[in-house]
Amino acid sequence: MNLKFQVYFDDKKKETGTMICLGIEGTAHSFGVGIIREEADQVDILSNVRSVYTPERGGIHPREAAQHLGKVIKDVIKKAIETAEIRLSDIDLVAFAQGPGLGPCLRTSATGARALSLLIDAPLVGVNHCVAHAEIGKLITDAEDPVILYVSGANTIVSALEGRRYRVFGETLDIAIGNMLDTFAREVGLQHPGGPKIEKLAKKGKKLIDLPYIVKGMDLSFSGLLTAT
Repeated sequence: MNLKFQVYFDDKKKETGTMICLGIEGTAHSFGVGIIREEADQVDILSNVRSVYTPERGGIHPREAAQHLGKVIKDVIKKAIETAEIRLSDIDLVAFAQGPGLGPCLRTSATGARALSLLIDAPLVGVNHCVAHAEIGKLITDAEDPVILYVSGANTIVSALEGRRYRVFGETLDIAIGNMLDTFAREVGLQHPGGPKIEKLAKKGKKLIDLPYIVKGMDLSFSGLLTAT
């Protein structure tokens, strides 16, 4: 967090003792809005609302996903505020996922975040998508100084916090595990997103099939696993 926003936070906390942040996530097929309240050392999640774009067939098309985000952005923000039982004027800060993600989706969600911050005259903070996942995991598990295996559709990373920055100790050398599962799902006719559907089917499985994957130090490779499946 840069100095300007740190000064803003400090002044606001001295004034009210409470900070309310609305966060917007629109990096791919989901558009989500979360609202948290920070008071002293306590952080409460007031609402977590999302709308998911599901293509009729195949994988995510960035332009179509962005169009879906544009259609639902107003309603999702409204529902998040209603669920949190706050007023629009209560929001002290607007945050948004700045990347990584799909370009058209990032632009759409960033535009919405900027418009909201201007409307309520609240600071706007861009957040790294991967760091946000790690920080949310720490928040809901009360973990201290964890080594994190971050697995999502487009990222597979082994990371930990060192010197106030997340350091990458290992990562995928080709495709992420989520991307691999979705690609396999399309090949066998399962609708996107494929990961949850594959997991559900796997729980019914009776036979363990030996499939190859590669570990090089702390780096990983999954393209051979995809080819074998």
